[in-house]
Amino acid sequence: MMLSFFDQFSSPSLLGIPLMALALSLPWVLYPTPSSRWLNNRMLALQGWFINRFTQQLLLPLNVGGHKWALMLTSLMLMLLTQNMLGLLPYTFTPTTQLSLNMALAVPLWLATVIIGLRNQPTIALGHLLPEGTPTPLIPVLIIIETISLFIRPLALGVRLTANLTAGHLLIQLIATAAFVLLPLMPAVAILTMTLLFLLTLLEVAVAMIQAYVFVLLLSLYLQENV
Repeated sequence: MMLSFFDQFSSPSLLGIPLMALALSLPWVLYPTPSSRWLNNRMLALQGWFINRFTQQLLLPLNVGGHKWALMLTSLMLMLLTQNMLGLLPYTFTPTTQLSLNMALAVPLWLATVIIGLRNQPTIALGHLLPEGTPTPLIPVLIIIETISLFIRPLALGVRLTANLTAGHLLIQLIATAAFVLLPLMPAVAILTMTLLFLLTLLEVAVAMIQAYVFVLLLSLYLQENV
């Protein structure tokens, strides 16, 4: 029974062929494409308003050089948000619960921000490793600590997203199993458990949106330090 709780996180396959690429690309079909008409429908208007507001909020602290990342960061936000939300539906697979996928997104983007900082402003980028006014005996120790914290950033990005989504899915499945088992034995307790399950589902919807936003927001903060 305990092993079956983790079966939902196994990568799907059909006839031995991994379906991860299909799980990543298929949700894009759900988004409406802009038309050449003067007036769009409500769905397109809502989608455009959300993208404009998010892009404006994300790029507000960045200078003009960081605005080149607008398309990439907005697309990443939409992808993570879609995958997280669709993963809450029954009998679906959530690709963002895979640490390998999250690390594959976090490491290259974090490394790109570091390389941009070293190329454009190497003195300032290296200056982040040593705070101003540090006593001389503490300089080697602080450089080592700041270097470790720099390399931990992509790991924290990937693990945070994976852990939050995995914990939420496990809690939902555990409480749903408890409600199903208690229904014929103790209906009153089962109803309370279902109420808790409903509230937890609402919380997980919020977590799915917040974690996608936090992932992109932290990347924009790392970019802000290096542009």
